[in-house]
Amino acid sequence: MALALLARPAAAQAPIVVRLATRTPDGSAASVVLKELAETWKTASGGRVVLRVFPGGVAGDDPDVVRKLRAGTLEAARLTAAGLGEIERSSFVLGIPLAYDSDAEASAVLEKLRPRLEAALEKQGLLVLHWSDDGWVRFFATKPVAAPAELRALKLLSWGDDLAGLELWRAAGFQPVPLAFAQIAGALRSGEVQALGVPPSLALVSQAFVTARNMTDLRWQLLPAATVVTATAWAKVPADLQPALRDAARAAGDRLRSEVRDREGRDIEAMTRRGLVVVPVSAGQRAEWQKLTQSFYPRIKGAMVPADAFDAAFGARDEYRKRR
Repeated sequence: MALALLARPAAAQAPIVVRLATRTPDGSAASVVLKELAETWKTASGGRVVLRVFPGGVAGDDPDVVRKLRAGTLEAARLTAAGLGEIERSSFVLGIPLAYDSDAEASAVLEKLRPRLEAALEKQGLLVLHWSDDGWVRFFATKPVAAPAELRALKLLSWGDDLAGLELWRAAGFQPVPLAFAQIAGALRSGEVQALGVPPSLALVSQAFVTARNMTDLRWQLLPAATVVTATAWAKVPADLQPALRDAARAAGDRLRSEVRDREGRDIEAMTRRGLVVVPVSAGQRAEWQKLTQSFYPRIKGAMVPADAFDAAFGARDEYRKRR
């Protein structure tokens, strides 16, 4: 009997379960792609590795998820800048306001800094399965906002887990209100907040645009993200399966970036048909926004982002612009 038990095939053994949490709402591009990745992993591993995806912030906001990764109650997560910054502050360089003019420019900076960022995360016991993003943040407000002064007059949502961002807004004379993602709809209806910065996809999925019907036509910042797995959990995955699962994860990241780009225009069009007003920004007003971000940079460099990472990001951006 003992010999028979020892001789059981691998397929009869309990599968390795990887629990992955994300704040991204269920139904968003990220949640859809991650669920597809779960099916791919199941097929590629013959059922030996099961990826369970928990979207919509059910495991908490990013700092909560980071704590659970460290405690071992979660094995993986898709983290945005707030969560990545909890682990490695250099990650914040990917989302500096008005630092990048295009997807290609932001991608060039990521490629330049990727080895540094991944090595830093690995020292913290996390392996990057893929990099992605949730698109470009735009301001949605209950009143038209074309210039910074108009946004200062409104109560602005600040993610409850982004303490550095909260202080940055306050120091610049804005009225940030820290809240969790799940509180957005109620806070907009009650007037607790009057404006928020989110990508169009999240404004659509959360229905924030129903109340905040004015979208500023300005790409404020990219919302970067990375899907990570703990080194402890990954070590349990059989070595013969690891290459295929990593390849599938990278392909999912590429597909997600492409999906987010393709959906931006469609999402804005869908919201416009339902009453969204796109508020134009003149060249002079854009210069005002740029001046505002320039005032942010001394507070970001060194305090929020290591100075060498900040300089490396802008150096990579300027190098890309010269090549173009």
